[in-house]
Amino acid sequence: MATERDPLLPRPPPEDDELKPKTPTELGPLQISRWNRRSILCGIWLANFLGALNSTLVPTMMPAISSEFQRFHQAAWLGTAYLLATCTFTPLYGRLCNVLGRRRANHTALLFSAFGAIGCGLSQNMEMLIAARFIAGMGSGGLFTTASIIVSDMYTLRDRGLVQGAASCFNALGTGLGGVFGGIIADWLGWRAAFLLQLPLFFVSFLLTSRSLRYVTSGKSKSAKEILRRIDYWGSLTLFVSLGSLLLFLSMRYNEMLNASWSDPWVFIPLLCGIAFITLFFLVESFVASDPVLSPSMLRQRVPALIGVSNFLSATCNFSVSYFFPVWFQTVMLESASTAGLHITPNSVAASLGSVFAGVMMHWTGRYKVVNIVFGCFPFFGAVMLSRMSMSSGSLQSWLSIVPLGFGNAVVMQTNLIALLAHLHESQTAVGTGFGALFRGMGQVGGVAISSAIFQTRLDAALTERIHSEDAVEASSTRQRACSNCKQIIDKIRRSSNIIRDLPPVVQLAARESYADSLRVVFQFAAGATLLAYIARLPIPDRDLDKAYSQRCSQPRDTNETSGSAV
Repeated sequence: MATERDPLLPRPPPEDDELKPKTPTELGPLQISRWNRRSILCGIWLANFLGALNSTLVPTMMPAISSEFQRFHQAAWLGTAYLLATCTFTPLYGRLCNVLGRRRANHTALLFSAFGAIGCGLSQNMEMLIAARFIAGMGSGGLFTTASIIVSDMYTLRDRGLVQGAASCFNALGTGLGGVFGGIIADWLGWRAAFLLQLPLFFVSFLLTSRSLRYVTSGKSKSAKEILRRIDYWGSLTLFVSLGSLLLFLSMRYNEMLNASWSDPWVFIPLLCGIAFITLFFLVESFVASDPVLSPSMLRQRVPALIGVSNFLSATCNFSVSYFFPVWFQTVMLESASTAGLHITPNSVAASLGSVFAGVMMHWTGRYKVVNIVFGCFPFFGAVMLSRMSMSSGSLQSWLSIVPLGFGNAVVMQTNLIALLAHLHESQTAVGTGFGALFRGMGQVGGVAISSAIFQTRLDAALTERIHSEDAVEASSTRQRACSNCKQIIDKIRRSSNIIRDLPPVVQLAARESYADSLRVVFQFAAGATLLAYIARLPIPDRDLDKAYSQRCSQPRDTNETSGSAV
C-alpha cells in the first residue's frame, strides 16, 4: 500500500556491477580477449626482437663505421655507451609502468629506441653516433622490462614462464641475427641502412600496442605533474655518473692504446668519483627518492637480495663470454670475422631452448627450485670447457662448448624471475622486475669492463714474455734489431688483431698463444662468477606457484609500492 513517503515514479532496480558489461578499457589483464592478448604479445615481442638485434648489430659494422669517420680509437664506446644507458635507465621503467601505465611506459621505451636508430642512421661524426647509441640504449632495456611486466599482468605465475620462454625465442633470434644482418646490409646498402630499415618495424609495434594494450590494473592514474615529480632523477643521475666513471677508469687504465699509470689523474680521479657516486646512489635511494629505481625494501628482503646478486654474477659471466668468445676464433684460430660470429649461433639456439624448457618445466611441475638447481650449474661447466680450449681443439669442442652456458643461463634467468615474483605482492610486480633488471644490467656492464681489463692485463704480460723469447729473436736478422723492434711489434699486436696474419711464422705463433692464454683467463673469470651465482641461489626457498599466485593477490597491499593504471 502506497504512502505519502513513496516516490511518484518507481525507482529502477539497482544494477549489479559484476553483470554490467564493461568497456575494453575497463577490463583487467586477465579479462581481455584472446585476440587482444595475442595482439599485445606480437607488439611487445616485435619490439624485443628489435632491441636484441640492436645489441649485437654494431660489431660487424665497426670496420665500415671506423673507415668513414676515421675514429677507430673511439669505436669501443659505441658498445659501452649502449650498455651504460641500458643499465642506467632500465630500472626506471619498473616505476614508469606504475606512474605512466604499461602502455605509455612501453611507448616511451619504443620511441627512445626508434629515435636512437634514426640518430645512428643520420650521424655525421663518431660523437653523434655514440650519442645516438646512448639514446637507443635508454629505450632498449625498457622494451624488455615493460614486456616482462605486461606478461606478468596477463598470465599466472605457472603460465608466465611458458609464455616468457616463447618470448625468449624472439630475443635469441634478434641477438643471433644482429651481427649477420649488420654485415649483410653494410656490404649491400651501407651501414646507415641497417639502422633506418628498422623504423617500419618500430611503427608496427607501436600500432599493435596502441590498439590492444588498454587493460587496467589496480591503482589510480596520476597527473603529468605528479608523474614528473615522482621520477627518481637523482638516483638515475648518481647511478649513471658512478658507472660511467668506473668505465672511464677501466678504459684509461687498461686500454691497449692508453695504459695510463695509477698516478695519472685520468685514472685515479674517475676511480674516486665512481666509488663516491655509487655510495651517494645508495644514500639517495634509501633516504631521498620517493620512488627509487632501486627499492630499499627489496634489499632488506632475503630472496630479492639473493636474486639480485645472482643476476649480477650471471650477467657478468654471460657477457664476458659473449664479448670475447668470437675473439678466440679471429686471433687464435685465424678465422674470418663472419665465421667467428657464427660460433655465437649455438649459444643463441641453446638460450632459446633453455627458456622454453624452463617455462615448460615450471608449467608442468608448478615449481622452480629443482629446475634452477639442476640446470643452473650448466654455465659453470660450459665456462670451464671454454677455458680448456686450445689451438688443437676440434670442431666439436669449438662449436658446442658454449651450448651448456647458453642453455643454463636461460634457465637461470627464467626461474630467477618467477622465484622473485613468487615472493612479492602483486602490486610489487613492476618494481620487482625493475629491481632484477638493474642488477642484470650492472652485470652486463661489469662483465664487459672487468673482463676487458683482465684480458688486456694478461695479454700485455703474455706478449712481453713471448716476444722476448729466443724464438722471437731468431725471427729477426740480429738480436739487437729484434730487441729494438720488440716494443713496436707488441704495440701493433695489441692495437689490431688483424696484424697477426701478416707476422713471421714464429712471432705469429707467439701472438696466437698469448691471445689464447689471455682468453682462457677471461673464461676462468666467467666460470668463477657463475659459480658464485649458483652458490647465491642455493638458499632461495621453493614455492608452489599456484599457491604463491593466490597469496600474492590476496595479501595486504604494500603501501610503499602502489600500482598504477596500465592504461
